[in-house]
Amino acid sequence: MINAPKGFKPHPFPYHHEVEIEIESLTNLGLGIGRKNGWVIQVPYSLPGEKIRARIYRNHKNYSSADCIKVLVPSPDRVSPACSLFGECGGCQYQHLLYKAQLDWKKDQVKDSFERIGEIKHEINDLIESPRKYGYRSKLTPHFEKGHPEHPFKIGFLKQGTRRSLIDVDHCPIATDEINCALPEARTTLIKKKSSLKKGGTLLLRDTMSGVTQDPNEFVQERVGSLTFQFRAGEFFQNNPFILPKLVDYVIRQTRPEESTYLIDAYCGSGLFGLSAASKFQKVIGIEISQEGFWGAQANAKLNKISNAEFILGDASSIFESIEPTMRPCTLVIDPPRKGCGNEFLSQAIAFGPTFIVYISCDPATQARDARILTAGGYSILEIQPFDLFPQTRHIECVLTLQKNC
Repeated sequence: MINAPKGFKPHPFPYHHEVEIEIESLTNLGLGIGRKNGWVIQVPYSLPGEKIRARIYRNHKNYSSADCIKVLVPSPDRVSPACSLFGECGGCQYQHLLYKAQLDWKKDQVKDSFERIGEIKHEINDLIESPRKYGYRSKLTPHFEKGHPEHPFKIGFLKQGTRRSLIDVDHCPIATDEINCALPEARTTLIKKKSSLKKGGTLLLRDTMSGVTQDPNEFVQERVGSLTFQFRAGEFFQNNPFILPKLVDYVIRQTRPEESTYLIDAYCGSGLFGLSAASKFQKVIGIEISQEGFWGAQANAKLNKISNAEFILGDASSIFESIEPTMRPCTLVIDPPRKGCGNEFLSQAIAFGPTFIVYISCDPATQARDARILTAGGYSILEIQPFDLFPQTRHIECVLTLQKNC
């Protein structure tokens, strides 16, 4: 008998108890959901329609977590993963799922978020798929541990189901070929230094127009459509350059330049959306609360010889204060971090009253939460369009377009 770890709650299942269940659906984390006598059990790397044998390792208040021991009846959508570490590495959740089925489940997850969190029922468009299903990721950030003479030195990603344990990764199928070519040398250099490492950290590999860099402070360039964007390698910039032009073109269309004269780009970062759309508008105002992002957007406007774009270093408490009230009709573009917009920002946006709002998000759950506030504040949803920027993973990019009610 295996002893349960300290703190294990024995109800409703003993530690390592095995059950046979049928998987009904997937969570937004990519976990399979099954039930035993009505009790929910979540199992990674299992698929809807499958019958599996699962081993319980944790009981929570309302559900249990288990490992998939054996697939007894496989799903017709199950495929062989491209990565030998799939199931151990926590980076990908869907390599075992047919790509068309990945798109269908992601669409369902967007629908569920808007209905359950946003209390909004609206048609969800089919996902716009990535041109590349593997080899698309242009930024890789493997972690490494503190060097220890008695322990293997690991450079990689978090092990599935853990928060601290790393699994050693010397090749990543979702990263670009250029990154995978540079990774062995980067690993070798770091391994030589392991005895002097006082703590763990993160390695950077960014694939750019001029090659792969590991210096987070190096200024690099990325071409999107007809424009060139410059930013520090360690800063945020979309990591799938193969689908990015499709995303940008779609956002520009949704800004409705034929109905709007001015464009306000909040959370503008390096100016990706505002500068890409600038030729369609009389004037573009970009608002950024970080000094680094503000400088970057200004530099990119100059780099691309765009003269009708102005950037403001905004204060979160009064982010629209510097914008002339006569700039109407206008469209507001929002591209916040994963946590979404704060209530203070949303209240200011509603009071500012743009004709259209185009909201780009990497988390449909927080986007749906914010959509509920915007619709309650006098806006109607025109379109919900998800993009598959991150094939083989649970992550989804989604563009929400709203119009102010008359």
